[in-house]
Amino acid sequence: MARIVVLGGTGYAGRHIVAEAVSRGHAVTAVSRSAPTDPVEGATYVQGSALDLPPLAATIAEADAVVSALSPRGDMTDSVLDALTGVVGLLTGTPIRLGVVGGAGGSLVAPEGPRLFDLDFPEEYKHEAQVGIDSLALLEETDPALDWFFIHPAEVFGPWAEGERTGHYRDGGDVLVRDAEGKSFISGADFAVAVVDEIEQAAHRRERFTVGY
Repeated sequence: MARIVVLGGTGYAGRHIVAEAVSRGHAVTAVSRSAPTDPVEGATYVQGSALDLPPLAATIAEADAVVSALSPRGDMTDSVLDALTGVVGLLTGTPIRLGVVGGAGGSLVAPEGPRLFDLDFPEEYKHEAQVGIDSLALLEETDPALDWFFIHPAEVFGPWAEGERTGHYRDGGDVLVRDAEGKSFISGADFAVAVVDEIEQAAHRRERFTVGY
């Protein structure tokens, strides 16, 4: 059993990660600025902000892994990088593993590139994608002793395309995962399967990877 703290634990990706981790018997604490409207039975909920880490320091210090599922939306639109910088500072020098949920935009579309972001990327999603790209760059510049992973979902991922839990996914390395018809999709539940698998198996240390069907 691992002790897992999920920052942004009531958001789309965060709630799925919390649910999957609890279902496997892990001790999960979900951190969010507001109380959950649909709490996962078996999870512990803590109200707090990743922008104000001192009140959360004791909770985080007890973790084996911290997952940042923060989304650059609403009042966090311009604050996710600041929050991640603080989390990195808190975890550097500890054995606590850091996982960061990114977006599809930074994924490569072929082994040598370009990135999905560099093609005909929708304008309305560019800010969110750029935050993901900048978050990965921040991680790549951290102290080599910090154990982290960064996970890109498929191109279609979100509450508008919920899908079902199959327990299966493909790991594309740096490259966006597409199916035989060229579609790139993963359900929220199976994305969470990939995240919790990585916490349990540690196949990607200080590197990113993509997941999809």
